[in-house]
Amino acid sequence: MSEENAYVGAYPFLAGRRAVWREIIRYAKTDAGQVETLVELGPGYCDFVNQFPAKRKIAFDLNPEMKQFAGPDVDWTQADAKRVGELPTGSVDLVFASNFLEHLEGDEIDELLEAIHRALRPGGRLMLIQPNHKRCAEHYFDDPTHVTVFDDENIGPWLERAGFEVRRLVPGLLPFSMKNRAPKWPLLVRAYLNSPIRPLAAQMYVVAERV
Repeated sequence: MSEENAYVGAYPFLAGRRAVWREIIRYAKTDAGQVETLVELGPGYCDFVNQFPAKRKIAFDLNPEMKQFAGPDVDWTQADAKRVGELPTGSVDLVFASNFLEHLEGDEIDELLEAIHRALRPGGRLMLIQPNHKRCAEHYFDDPTHVTVFDDENIGPWLERAGFEVRRLVPGLLPFSMKNRAPKWPLLVRAYLNSPIRPLAAQMYVVAERV
């Protein structure tokens, strides 16, 4: 299956997504610090993990169809995200997840955060991009697999209970969906991300440090 024709379930491959993610990575690298080992949870088409500069890249995804999109330098594993906790303790510098936690029940989130905390080195970062319910309440449950509500008020305390300290929280960084009229050209995406005014921005950006 070519990328151009890929359509895995209700999650189609979008030709412009990779360039958009390249700009998101450019934006996020300053918050990531020095990254030797990167883990992405639920990488989908692997646009983040494939392009982020790290010596070792690890991805966990339950959908076997997504393996074909992982780059040759990505250690892709078909497994539950909680398996991140089986990596050597303190061996990971950055864990990244986009549009992921809202698909889990509360106890599953607690277990996952515990596993992430175990895998990260002290000072390692957890980086999240999440729908912000306060900014997209009318569409939050358009996806029936969304089960837990997150917004820019409750996500910080949730992470702190799990042993993280929130270093940065942007309530609205990205549009709710890349399928809307948001900018797709790289320079426009870069300008959008760095602008104090972001129309349609309904996804928050959270950087938390393992303490």
